[in-house]
Amino acid sequence: MIYVRIEEKNIYPTARQALMCLVICQYLSNFYRPIELFRFSDITGNVFILAGDELQILVFRDGTWRFVNET
Repeated sequence: MIYVRIEEKNIYPTARQALMCLVICQYLSNFYRPIELFRFSDITGNVFILAGDELQILVFRDGTWRFVNET
């Protein structure tokens, strides 16, 4: 019998990233845009925000962000 031990390394949002997510969500709220999905990736450490049906935002660990285009 073979036993495998998998150790998980948790990644948490940085302070700059968390603050920028709050700012972006506030902007979205001010313009009455519903936040449909807010997802933190344990793998990449990025935050993905889906607002409405088409607005996609990616927030990186250093606090920078960009719109995501689906092509």
